Amino acid sequence: MDLCAETRNDWVIGIRTWTLGADLTSLAINQSFLISVVVGLAVVGCSGRSTLPRQRVGSLDGSVTIHGDVWADNWFALYLGDRLLVEDSVSIKTERSFNAESFSFKADYPIVLNLIAKDFKENDSGLEYIGTRKQQLGDGGLIAQFRDAATGQLIAGTNAKWQCYVIHRGPLDRQCAAQDSPVVGEGPCEFTSIDEPAGWKSIDYSTSDWSLATEFTESDVRPKDGYDRVDWDWGAKLIWSEDLEKDNTVLFRVVINGPGN
Repeated sequence: MDLCAETRNDWVIGIRTWTLGADLTSLAINQSFLISVVVGLAVVGCSGRSTLPRQRVGSLDGSVTIHGDVWADNWFALYLGDRLLVEDSVSIKTERSFNAESFSFKADYPIVLNLIAKDFKENDSGLEYIGTRKQQLGDGGLIAQFRDAATGQLIAGTNAKWQCYVIHRGPLDRQCAAQDSPVVGEGPCEFTSIDEPAGWKSIDYSTSDWSLATEFTESDVRPKDGYDRVDWDWGAKLIWSEDLEKDNTVLFRVVINGPGN
């Protein structure tokens, strides 16, 4: 059942009931109001719906069509298993790259979603705005939701049950941001960087040494452009690793065994 459609129908029925009981003068006065309401109902979003164009990605194979929405600070790449589904349309080299992506794809359960998220950094120190008065540690953030296109049911939303693995962290000491001339890898500007684990996108990969994601509030992440163009379901939360600022590249993973997973 399309809950958005049901909601719109309830509103339209209510308006019809009101107009049947109104006199002609009232109808004339409120004509513009009624038009505005009807137009609004035609485009109104419901929980978990996006106003962004939804592109079709991936292959045409699969018994379930899924609508996905992802917003990241600053960049992400989403994989269905080891197949790339969608990559952030704004390059990670763009300092202020805030946007959401809405898309649809087909899949079969169990669905393995693997996501690489990156916060912008000028170099391995992890800093941004280097050499300016705004020199600082950047902060990341990610939110995603996936719905069964036929039923509208949320089948997965980012939350503290998602698993994550940090592969770039820096600077290790926040005092790096206070340096007049920060040098990558020296003093407070040391960092750690490792390769993606081999085979981590496969369904049988063990994540026993991974951590659980941390949920954050909107005031923590301060999401910008694109975030407000998606009506996020209450089951989708802003997440990252435990440190929004030091952790710059994070792998996320979730396995969806079926509806209501």
